[in-house]
Amino acid sequence: MFGSRSQDKLMDQIFNLKFMSKQMTKAATKCEKEQKSERNKVKKAIEKGNLEGARIYGQNAIRKKEEQLNWLRLGSQLDAVSSQLESQAKMSQVTSSMRNVVSNLDKILKATPIEKVQMNMDKFENIFETLNVQTNAVSGAFKNQMALSTPADEVDQLVQEVATEHQLELNLSMPDAPAKQAEAAPAQRNDDLTSRLAALTGR
Repeated sequence: MFGSRSQDKLMDQIFNLKFMSKQMTKAATKCEKEQKSERNKVKKAIEKGNLEGARIYGQNAIRKKEEQLNWLRLGSQLDAVSSQLESQAKMSQVTSSMRNVVSNLDKILKATPIEKVQMNMDKFENIFETLNVQTNAVSGAFKNQMALSTPADEVDQLVQEVATEHQLELNLSMPDAPAKQAEAAPAQRNDDLTSRLAALTGR
């Protein structure tokens, strides 16, 4: 009886993880729409000769594209984890320690608004990556990237791309934006998944 309840609880938690992965996919779709909106603002700014505004909107568009890719990657990782855990749960191959990790992860994702998940995306990615390895859901490590700044040449390229798409002419040269070097935070690799999950709660 106890074993059956424990199994049902695990399956419910896995279902919640799969649901959260779908929410992340929706967040990616939202970012894609916002990116298109910012690109359209680039076009309008160029038409008005507002090159500084075009650059700002260009930065926004690139940032939204990066956010979209981050959400897609995170959602894909979580989906891989939950699918593999589901298969293992059906064959009663989930260890007690893994059950604890799943339980803690489920609680944290429930209590964390989707916006705050993005703020801690690098930590979640690290946890999902480790879970993927432990459940043999993937082979190799996932790329962990959280862009903190937008290179000036990338912004210029996007503005020029939008101008070309709409047959607009840039009459003034773009001033070089001050280069901002993002500080690379050292990746925190802690073998204890439970402690990393606890860190996300701010305790």
